[in-house]
Amino acid sequence: MRVLFVHQNHSSSPGFVGDAYTSLGYDATEFTVVPRERYDSPDVTVTFPDPLGYDAIVAFGAAWAVYDEEAIGTWIHDEIAFTRAAIAGGVPFLGICFGGQLLATALGGSVARAPEPEVGWYTVETSAPGLTGPGPAEPGSAEPGRAEPGGLIEPGPWFQWHVDRFTVPDSVKVVARTSRASQAFVSGRSLGLQFHPELTSSLLATWLEDGGKAELTGLGVDTDDLLARTRAVEGEAATRTHELVRRFVCYAASAPIDATVLTP
Repeated sequence: MRVLFVHQNHSSSPGFVGDAYTSLGYDATEFTVVPRERYDSPDVTVTFPDPLGYDAIVAFGAAWAVYDEEAIGTWIHDEIAFTRAAIAGGVPFLGICFGGQLLATALGGSVARAPEPEVGWYTVETSAPGLTGPGPAEPGSAEPGRAEPGGLIEPGPWFQWHVDRFTVPDSVKVVARTSRASQAFVSGRSLGLQFHPELTSSLLATWLEDGGKAELTGLGVDTDDLLARTRAVEGEAATRTHELVRRFVCYAASAPIDATVLTP
């Protein structure tokens, strides 16, 4: 089985999500949209791979907004088309933060500035924090996909770092939220997340070094405390992320293809 990790920029990492897919037997391929040397001028020309060449796709976060075409250029339209092709082809798609906002846009939703940013470790409200019934079988077994959509997301805490939020069409099921934003939605074989299950303490340190410390200080966030908190909960977060990915892989194995994106 092959999974494609789509990184919007050089400071992205599959982190715990990558470890989870590897533990389930996936061979990973990584694709970076904006290379390091173009980070300050991200309006690059991008040729995305054929999404149907993979058994799963994960799109990670970014320093930019989905709607900020003035900064990132027209590749966002190409990535939306790539996402729609994956959904229409039945390829399980996991979108994280920017990737979740990208997925929401591909499904006919929208992305806008949130009234307040969310940064730190937050517990989310979910209608069904555990699996229903006996739980999903492993991929490839006789009875895959027994998780209900609402049973994919544990309450957390999950790591947040976003100033934008997505809105999904009425036909798309939101399965987790906080008071400030929807946090997870399911459509067909796709799962969109606003939070960052991939986060490790080393990845957070990289984000802070790449300009994030100044950004968060401007928002009144104590970055030293944030990093210390992340190190303290890292083991639990890894376990939680592995279970999230396992549940999603099992759920997507028998979920229907989302026919709503088959035509523009």
